[in-house]
Amino acid sequence: MKIVKVEHFFPRQRARLVKITTDNGIVGWGEATLEGKPKSTRAAVEELADYLIGKDPLRIEHHWQYIYRGAFYRGGSVLMSALSGIDQALWDIAGKHYGVPAYKLLGDAVRDRIRVYAHWGIGSMTDEGKAQARERLEALQKQGGYSVFKSGPGGKWRGHEPPAMIDAFVERAYLMREWVGPDVELAFDFHGMMTPALAIEICHELKGMRPMFVEEPVPQENIDALKLVSDRVTFPIATGERLLSRWEFREIFEKQAVAYIQPDASHAGGITELKKIANMAEIYYMHIAPHCAIGPVAFSASLHVDAVVPNFLIQEQTDWVMGSGLLKEDWRVKDGFVELPTKPGLGIEIDEKAAEQNLDIYVEELGGEFYHESDGSLVDW
Repeated sequence: MKIVKVEHFFPRQRARLVKITTDNGIVGWGEATLEGKPKSTRAAVEELADYLIGKDPLRIEHHWQYIYRGAFYRGGSVLMSALSGIDQALWDIAGKHYGVPAYKLLGDAVRDRIRVYAHWGIGSMTDEGKAQARERLEALQKQGGYSVFKSGPGGKWRGHEPPAMIDAFVERAYLMREWVGPDVELAFDFHGMMTPALAIEICHELKGMRPMFVEEPVPQENIDALKLVSDRVTFPIATGERLLSRWEFREIFEKQAVAYIQPDASHAGGITELKKIANMAEIYYMHIAPHCAIGPVAFSASLHVDAVVPNFLIQEQTDWVMGSGLLKEDWRVKDGFVELPTKPGLGIEIDEKAAEQNLDIYVEELGGEFYHESDGSLVDW
């Protein structure tokens, strides 16, 4: 079996898909979405296709090593996202070749279903804002029976903010707790927007509601700053959606900087690397809560690692990762869980007509011109 074609499609705003076809007709799908830089991975996939054509798709580890180590410059978000999509597609091919879900080839499942969380919050304390929040909460509880929700402070944060801004977020957070009760878990994503001092101050205000975790309290580049926050907060801190490969997680592990890590199957190196990162985390007693806020192929790839690693905690899930018109059958959430895939490969059937579309336009997201109104200075993403 040989690879004969590598293609790249952009059918949805947050879904750049890689399609790999073999000479015996097996097709594998992966997702190489890179939020904020959607055009960049296309060129990277095209370059890597030159290497892949004519190769045996089942030599997944060999191809991973070549793509990562075979050029002078390694890593970076563009190459790692392209590698991730290719790796997922190769696992999809391998599972279809052997007639089993990909997780069977990774050592088989250590759990029977995968716990997921949904995004929900109270964006405004106006009557209209609270009514909208209540409506979404009731819909999520009815549709999926979720027991974990994640929200965030929103807005534009500077090095420090007045009590009114901090208190407004804290008030919304405690109202969320009041609405869902103590049996439901709540997490908060700071999106790396805070300084260590501000993050610590806000976390101390939240500790009475006992969050499941606070995610990315500070930017990801400085591990010591992250540990500074973690050491001064009484509940778990999480990070990792913007860290790429074992090498970038190494310092997190060695310094015990967080409780949970959040690698992304479409950024950190695909299924192959996500499992290795999780295995490294296990010896430090860290659990994984994989990030996924892009498309359904990335979500599907994540589930296979979630199934096989003992230190899995929970899987991120957004509305559009469940199918988004790209799958013939959407993923379903019941009582806050997704059942293990049963079909070969990634366990999904792609609607190829929908998947092979290409958007003609790109709307800026997770970056671009985003400034503080007060002085015109740039806001962090």
